[in-house]
Amino acid sequence: MRVLVTGASGMLGRATATGLLGRGDEVTVLQRRPSGLPCAEVLGDVADPGVVGRAARGQDAVLHLAAKVDVTGPWAEYAHANIVGTRAVLDACRAAGVGRLVHVSSPSVAHAGTALAGVGAGPADPARARGRYSRSKAVAELDALAADSPALAVLAVRPHLVWGPGDTQLVGRIVERARAGRLPVIGSGAALIDTTYVDNAAAALVAAVDACGPVHGEALVVSNGEPRPVAEVLGRLCRAAGVPGPRGRVPFGAAWAAGAAAEAVWAVTRRRSVPPLTRFLAEQLATAHWFDQRRTRAALGWRPGVSLDEGFARLRTWYVGDDGHPAAS
Repeated sequence: MRVLVTGASGMLGRATATGLLGRGDEVTVLQRRPSGLPCAEVLGDVADPGVVGRAARGQDAVLHLAAKVDVTGPWAEYAHANIVGTRAVLDACRAAGVGRLVHVSSPSVAHAGTALAGVGAGPADPARARGRYSRSKAVAELDALAADSPALAVLAVRPHLVWGPGDTQLVGRIVERARAGRLPVIGSGAALIDTTYVDNAAAALVAAVDACGPVHGEALVVSNGEPRPVAEVLGRLCRAAGVPGPRGRVPFGAAWAAGAAAEAVWAVTRRRSVPPLTRFLAEQLATAHWFDQRRTRAALGWRPGVSLDEGFARLRTWYVGDDGHPAAS
């Protein structure tokens, strides 16, 4: 199959493109900077119609991962990458006669801040989604699913909290804060959360490319299906990286207020760094969010191949090696 993967310079995009290449697909990747992958490559902005149109020509399927995933930044940057970029991909698919589009979304598009316990993929809701990233991804998912048609099958997949060796978004930030002694437990630490090891998320996206067509016009949440207390997840990530675990506890109300204050300061001063806390992060660390995986596994014909325990072991090997000595660069 000829597959275009956007956003292959990120951890998940790279792992997914590698999975497609490994099974013999003809892969083209599109992103701003070279990926280093042994495949055809188009460099440029995913929101540039000319760039995306050139990359989409001759493709059987498009796997759209490219997005702005930061926790700070102007709305215009999120809208450009996530909304305008998705619309450019949709237009390119229709113009090139691409038959399948797997749009990579996020469970946060349907998260309004309350607990999500054993639920399926609720509808994306830009009005209630928390933060600029989530709102922009909600708009993008709605646009993508609205484009589903007999000529272009569209399937939205929402990988939940993807992590693994080399992760700078989730693991990297947790480890950095833990090393600096700035990683408390928010609330009780007992809220159950689910996460997804990167190899499982990539395998699910590869399966989605195959399933897209018979399965279309819906959103599916992907996770390991192993909810654990948030304090346990944080502690095990820290142990795998060889850094101290969470220190102290902060009541949710105080954390939420601190997050709101930090966001305000960062907005006024236009800082580009990541604030120590945001309201969204406080909610994620204090609120249950785990999902019923039965529909996802049936629709994709997929199951996770790497358990959380094995994932933590692999992360430890990446950070400190089997012999306990530093292994990661």
